[in-house]
Amino acid sequence: MAAALKVACLGAGYFSQFHYGAWARIPDVTCVGAADRDIGAARATGFPAFNRLEPMLAATSPDILDIILPPVAHRAAILTALDAGVKTIICQKPFCRDLKEAEGVTLLAQQAGARLIVHENFRFMPWYRAIRKEISAGRIGTPLQAHFRLRPGDGQGPDAYLDRQPYFQQMPQFLVHETGVHWIDTFRFLFGNPSAVYADLRQINPAIRGEDAGFVIFDHPEGVRTLFDGNRHCDHAADNQRRTMGEAFFEGTAGVLTLMGDGRVDFRAHGRLEVEPVLPPDTWEGFGGDCVYHLQNHVVRAVLEGDALENEANDYLQVIRIKDAVYRSAETGQKIALP
Repeated sequence: MAAALKVACLGAGYFSQFHYGAWARIPDVTCVGAADRDIGAARATGFPAFNRLEPMLAATSPDILDIILPPVAHRAAILTALDAGVKTIICQKPFCRDLKEAEGVTLLAQQAGARLIVHENFRFMPWYRAIRKEISAGRIGTPLQAHFRLRPGDGQGPDAYLDRQPYFQQMPQFLVHETGVHWIDTFRFLFGNPSAVYADLRQINPAIRGEDAGFVIFDHPEGVRTLFDGNRHCDHAADNQRRTMGEAFFEGTAGVLTLMGDGRVDFRAHGRLEVEPVLPPDTWEGFGGDCVYHLQNHVVRAVLEGDALENEANDYLQVIRIKDAVYRSAETGQKIALP
């Protein structure tokens, strides 16, 4: 039997709990270290604890490094990992502080022969995998449009986000840079890279620096249009507002697929009243239908079995380019063409 892959993790903040929990459940993996400036938080993971990345890499020589930090820390962590010879690196999104920085570390990883993967997990949510399968099978006929309504209901008042991810309040670009990128990637996963974008963004909560509501329209190949309709102040019907974070409709000439807040996916044929179940309600108590596990397991399978990787950094750079175009559109009030 082959030895288990050694995984080390950098970061022990709020979202890291889902990473550590997933690594503990993936076959063929041993988590050999957790590093964080707060050594108490690192120890709380239950794995060997370090207060800096360098000694953890020296002590553990991991096959995979999982970077679970905000964008400001990505470049330095990736460069340190490359210098230590790590050959598979997963980095949280938003990926780096800007496109130039992301392009730079991506090139350095390629030159070092390392695989750099962005931890963009929404496309691994079971409902989007099911929706893609149904669209590919022709269930809705010719796809025409899709509409996602982001409604997490967590953005009201002066204490918004402070109990979970307080740095959200200080991000100069928030709704799209931090959250909307999930659907930029999901829409391209379902319909291909957009050719143009139009955005109307606004700030509602004066306690934060960035925008927290807006509409973004994408033009996709074959005439498909998608709409990201985001408002962090409003909620949706769900026992867990963070399961799907909203509701969605995927419409075509033969019918519509509907995503509900409980993770359920239904199909209604064009001209019919009856609704057919496609995917039952989600029962996972953690985050997003266990999408973190599905992404991390996908990386492990690629390392061990040679499967193709999704969201390698070189491909994910297009998400950043699209995101930048969204902000240019909002600033200029114009539709922005994409290369």
